[in-house]
Amino acid sequence: MNLVIVEDDINMRKGLEIALGEFEEFNIKSYKSATEALKKLDNSVDLIITDINMPGLDGIEFVKACENKYDFIIITGNATLNRAIEAVRLGVKDFLTKPFDIQTLVTAIKRAKIIRDKTTEKKNKKKENTEQSDFFANSAQLEKTLNLSSKAAKTDASVMFFGESGVGKELFSKFIHKNSKRANKPFVAINMAAIPNNLIESELFGFEKGAFTDANAAKIGLFEMANEGTLFLDEIGEMPFEIQAKLLRALQEKEITRLGSTKPIKIDVRIISATNANIEEKIAKSEFRSDLYYRLNTIPIQIPPLRERKEEILGIANKVLEDTCKEYDLPSKSLSKDAQNALLEYDYPGNIRELISIVQRACILSEGAEISRQDLFIEARSTKKEIKNLEKELFEQALEQSGGDISQAAKILDISEDKFKEKLAKFKG
Repeated sequence: MNLVIVEDDINMRKGLEIALGEFEEFNIKSYKSATEALKKLDNSVDLIITDINMPGLDGIEFVKACENKYDFIIITGNATLNRAIEAVRLGVKDFLTKPFDIQTLVTAIKRAKIIRDKTTEKKNKKKENTEQSDFFANSAQLEKTLNLSSKAAKTDASVMFFGESGVGKELFSKFIHKNSKRANKPFVAINMAAIPNNLIESELFGFEKGAFTDANAAKIGLFEMANEGTLFLDEIGEMPFEIQAKLLRALQEKEITRLGSTKPIKIDVRIISATNANIEEKIAKSEFRSDLYYRLNTIPIQIPPLRERKEEILGIANKVLEDTCKEYDLPSKSLSKDAQNALLEYDYPGNIRELISIVQRACILSEGAEISRQDLFIEARSTKKEIKNLEKELFEQALEQSGGDISQAAKILDISEDKFKEKLAKFKG
């Protein structure tokens, strides 16, 4: 345990050093004034023992200056009730009056440690519960993915998530960011499939005024926005081949250059990417750079589809139901046994995103307090649709809604017009 003694009386200071030094569990540093101590304190300090009456900053002012960063025990030769009350109000763990025997001080130190350990344990438990609740439910598969993500969070290595659309790749990316040393820095996300090819470079790297038509002012890119934090590149498989080389260079050199500029800008960004595509197949077709893939895929994490995590379904559904009722100020609702069975029977080609949509829709549209199977609008024994067929159906619906207008259809699906045309060609081919 790392102790700091702050005492202006040299005899008292040395006496405490010698007496506490007899205990192997204590590492001790001492200072003759609070001003001197403030210059040297760091995160390794567990407890500070300070006199209350000292020249310059007194003990109470010292405690205030530390802004709750450390635990304190105050010692004094002429305590007053008011000073003691003020010390307790500031969170001081103990208040000892001179003279005292060393065992009384040791007991106070150990008591302060017990309190600190219990407080830390409660904070960690609360943090853990909050993080776990982001995922609504639990399963063996989810636990495995969370464990891998927790290990990845302790490093700065690049992570690539693999999994079908809607399995929660961005949610896991945020989990890694929140549990990393970059947690207090920005988390910035971009979906490659939603950005027109000709805008991806300027979105990532920014541009200078006059770099191109309509560039009336300089704009920072997502790399600069995410500096010291995390940049999440979703649907990385859709990144244009010509941009991949520039991304690779940015990762290797740890610097970017805005469009219209020759001045490199140093960046410190942790990259997490995600894809539902077969990247190795794209590499074989020369659609994705193998060197970029290996750079991004330091820690690969597979997220299984919801149909393989059936035990999570009702937990997620009940949480979504509760949140939807609160959001729309609706009376509390529950799922009938029949509705629960229907949810468990369905295969969810759209994964968690589809489950959330089904439950939200049923919650809003159902009349009674109990949601029935019919309210869910899913078949009792649904047949599994191939993802490609479902995607084709979605594109056809978007075209129908837009009256055949490709630009409008692309907006409906929240993807670029170029990507819409590319997919459409594949469906017709």
